[in-house]
Amino acid sequence: MITEAGELADGRPYAERSEREPSFHDKAAEFLLGCTVRPARQILFNSARGLASIVPLVRQYESTLARTPDADLVARAGRMRGRLRKEGFSETIVAECFALVCEVASRTIGKRHFDAQLMAGWALLQGTLIEMETGEGKTIAATLAASTVALAGYPVHVITVNDYLAERDAEEMGPLYRYLRLSVGVVVQGQTREVRRKAYANSVTYCTNKELAFDYLRDRVALANRGSRLHLSLEKICASASRESELVLRGLYFGIVDEADSIFIDEARTPLILSATAGASEAQEQCARALEIAAGLDSGRDYLIELVERRVSLTAAGRERLGELAHKSSGVWTSVRAREELVTQALSALHLFRRDQHYVVSEGKVQIVDESTGRVMPDRSWEGGLHQMIEAKERCELTLPRETLARLTYQRLFRRYIRLAGMTGTASEVAREIRSVYGLDVVRIPLHRPSRRKYVKPLVFRTREEKWRAVANSVERLAIKAGRPVLIGTRSVKASEEISAVLTERGIEHALLNAKQDQFEADVVALAGQPNRVTVATNMAGRGTDIRLGPGVAERGGLHVILTEYHESRRIDRQFFGRCARQGDPGSCEAIVSLDDEIYVVYAPTETALVARVVMRAARASAALYQGLRGLAQFRAERRGAYIRLQNLAQDRRLERVLAFSGRAE
Repeated sequence: MITEAGELADGRPYAERSEREPSFHDKAAEFLLGCTVRPARQILFNSARGLASIVPLVRQYESTLARTPDADLVARAGRMRGRLRKEGFSETIVAECFALVCEVASRTIGKRHFDAQLMAGWALLQGTLIEMETGEGKTIAATLAASTVALAGYPVHVITVNDYLAERDAEEMGPLYRYLRLSVGVVVQGQTREVRRKAYANSVTYCTNKELAFDYLRDRVALANRGSRLHLSLEKICASASRESELVLRGLYFGIVDEADSIFIDEARTPLILSATAGASEAQEQCARALEIAAGLDSGRDYLIELVERRVSLTAAGRERLGELAHKSSGVWTSVRAREELVTQALSALHLFRRDQHYVVSEGKVQIVDESTGRVMPDRSWEGGLHQMIEAKERCELTLPRETLARLTYQRLFRRYIRLAGMTGTASEVAREIRSVYGLDVVRIPLHRPSRRKYVKPLVFRTREEKWRAVANSVERLAIKAGRPVLIGTRSVKASEEISAVLTERGIEHALLNAKQDQFEADVVALAGQPNRVTVATNMAGRGTDIRLGPGVAERGGLHVILTEYHESRRIDRQFFGRCARQGDPGSCEAIVSLDDEIYVVYAPTETALVARVVMRAARASAALYQGLRGLAQFRAERRGAYIRLQNLAQDRRLERVLAFSGRAE
């Protein structure tokens, strides 16, 4: 329950939803989710029937506002707070509020919400996750729900995946909010605590999921389980400074999560850990010794590699050999458990984590690459000494070990919002999980204009070399001869550099965008629709950036995108195909892959080897074999990902009970 001051009725300083223990039905749903990750079609409902009723009401109110003077519109917006607080978010008053926002948008940013966006705004306000095709205008649709809740006097967070999108959306939509006398803030990496505090104090705050999560964790550490209104009041009386001044957030009232599938699903596999630098240690010498020992062990005899589980384990023979090698050593090597953990981490660093795929080395530092987006995450590190082990492997200066202060999963964080909504271009594949974990139904919003996207029959080759030649042939045919722009998607830095080398050898000019140049990604991707333009990028580079077609491109067939490696999730494949044919533009897409791609080697090695033998005499795999193999590999990968996320959530719940007993905040 929320009071007028925005605090919970029980006196806690944060407006947030109390977590409940999972019910029998929750556990049953999670069990079923662990068994299958196929989309739950019954969760998707016909949004046109349930949401279209808002459109004529908005248009009716809107017709009366066209000639209303600016001062009267501002005054009308000012009166909305009392009415919204009194009447709630009923359809009638929401329609009137939406009409006001539409009129203001046309006067400030030169855009007017179309019918599908009105339906999307209404769905967001009701607490659902909307699926809108790429390019259908999710950013402006979000202003309808955000403005309505902000006009009611409640803080709104619009959460997206990177700093660029947060800053861009806050700047572009800012005039609309300010016209309504609503303040706008933005939270990005590198800001001070005071700057963040002021940003969150605004009516609407644009921020990234990572910054929001770690700000929340820092606040929880500051409160340290003594954050009730009584505790804070006593501190004000008895001390010169209160911990309340250390908090940056006002609470979690209404959150709109952009690119929700990426945040709710892809990034939810890794728990968020707030850490502080611990004391110096002999890590450099230990890591070097562990890597030396690991390099001398034999695969299959001394250790086993499980690619699907991303895990290395020592065998009995390996543990015995390790004991022999460490017999004359001192210090940590005298401990059986400690030395086995060190060598296991060294084996993982050597065999499971590859440079220019899982991480890059930039300016002498190891920086993690997000496998879903291809972006560098400079503020993150692997835990348990793995990061230092990889630094030692790459001969970089070791960072100091980190001590965990607080831990939280995205699943638990976002369930604490009193009102939560999301938007993305692809969610149907994970509708069951989103409903089970976050309590959000997935609603598909109809297209504003019919899609003109053409799907070219996929090509599958035996080797990467054959694949790259086929990609280059397609580029020559479409970009050089036909004058169309081509966007080539890869899954790793290494793959992007491989195809770049092939294109360079053929004399084809192109733009290269990977984790090493991600600061320029929005500018590079925005130009990908120009005539004859060839762009090589990681699959999700520039996500959220519009690719506008250049002069004459539409007449030539529009943008053509080439997927060069299937992702573990079918959603991300669909997201990349969605880069072409936006908002009724023409466009086409195709997949050109090979049987030695990671998805096949890791998740269907036996079946892939069988298919390779069957088609040994052919240049390509048959369509039926290809479809079956792809479906099997991605099904296994998606099921594994869902299992990991559920395990993280279960572990988080166990830790919560332990930490609650010990008096810790999280």
